[in-house]
Formats: sequence, structure tokens, C-alpha cells
Amino acid sequence: MTSEGAPRVPRMGSFKRALLGYRRGPVDEALVARDGRIGDLERELASLSEMVLERERAIGDLRDELREANQRHDESLRSLEAVSRRLDEIQAQARGQATRIRMKALREAVEVSRRVQELAQRLGLDPAALSGNGDFPAAASNGHVEADVAELFEGLIKVEIGPLGDFSQLVGFEDAAGQIGATSEISVERFSEGRATLAMRLDEPVALLRELEERAPFEFKVRRSGGDSVILDVDDEAQAA
Repeated sequence: MTSEGAPRVPRMGSFKRALLGYRRGPVDEALVARDGRIGDLERELASLSEMVLERERAIGDLRDELREANQRHDESLRSLEAVSRRLDEIQAQARGQATRIRMKALREAVEVSRRVQELAQRLGLDPAALSGNGDFPAAASNGHVEADVAELFEGLIKVEIGPLGDFSQLVGFEDAAGQIGATSEISVERFSEGRATLAMRLDEPVALLRELEERAPFEFKVRRSGGDSVILDVDDEAQAA
């Protein structure tokens, strides 16, 4: 890189010779020009070195900023993962707590029903009359009727099912009934001696028996179906399972 206006150093062949060598004047001028040129180059080199150092500092600053940005990004990802894990734990705890509450409520309902039956026996009364379940007599008839699985139900429907081997079968059936798209509300009203009564609210007409056959975790037979009530009997093999 040549600076503008920098003195040029004459070539050796341009000097005129004297008796004992070259003439001193042109040689001194050449030396001065050489020294000036060296000074210009040194200043240019210093300027270039300063530019290089400045750019290296700028690159270093960019690298630091990039490293900090990556660290913040990694910390954000770790925070999001921790929040996601915590949400999963909370959801799992909530589901477990809901299951425990539901199971406790069902056990309490069984105990209340047992006490009602004991009281009825002592007083010589009909247990069904005391429990308010007169519309659903417990296995008064062992026969089964052929039901139209395409029959449509809507509104508040009472579903009695049994015998159930344990609470897990009741919970599984309740979950299956709750997965029907038309179901807006569902609750267990009674659970006694292996038979449960569920109240379901259907917001639109739906083939309830067909939906239950497809979703229920065990097989059953329809004892009675019509109006706003359904009575289902679980197969012996399903109860044993």
C-alpha cells in the first residue's frame, strides 16, 4: 500500500559516479527519501495494526454477546422444561386426588346404603323405599330383553349397572360414559351391593346403548331400556375379570 505524495527512493543505477564513488548529494537525498518512506510505512503499519485490534475487539464483543444470548436461551429452555414437568406433576396429582375423592365418596355412599338397609330391616321396611330408588328394583327379574342399540336418548338419563366386582370397574364405566360427546354431566347417585346408578345429562339425541357398548371396559346385557332409564347387567365373565 503506497501513500499518496510519499517520496520515491531513486534506483542505484540513477546515481552519478565521482572519482572515489557516488556523488554525496544524490546519495544523501536518497537516504532521506528512504528514511521518509520507512517512516510512512511504519505509520501505515501502526494504523493497520490498530484497525486489526479494533476489529478483533469488536469480534470478541460479538462473541461474548452471542454466548450470553445462547446462555439465556438455554436457561429459558430449562425453565420451560421445569415448568412443563411441574404442570405434568400437578395434573397427575390432581387426577390422583380426584380419584381418591371419588373413591372415598363412593365408599361413604356404600356405608350409608348399608346403614339404610340395616335400619330398614330393623323397622321392617322396604330398603328401596328408604333409598329413593324405587324406580330401579334390584334384580327383581333375572330375564333380559332385546334392546334397540340405535334407540336415541336425550336429557337426564338414569343408568343402573351391575353387578360390579370393585370400584375400579365403576370408575372405568363412568369414564367411558363421560367420553360420549353428548354427555355434559355425569355423577354416581348410588352404589350398593355391587350395583351402581349413574345420572347422565345428554345435550343432544344419542344412541346411548351403542355408545356404551363401544366404550365400556366390559361387556353387559340390557335388562330394560326406555324413557329416561336404562338397566344393564354385567356378564359374569366380565365381573370375574
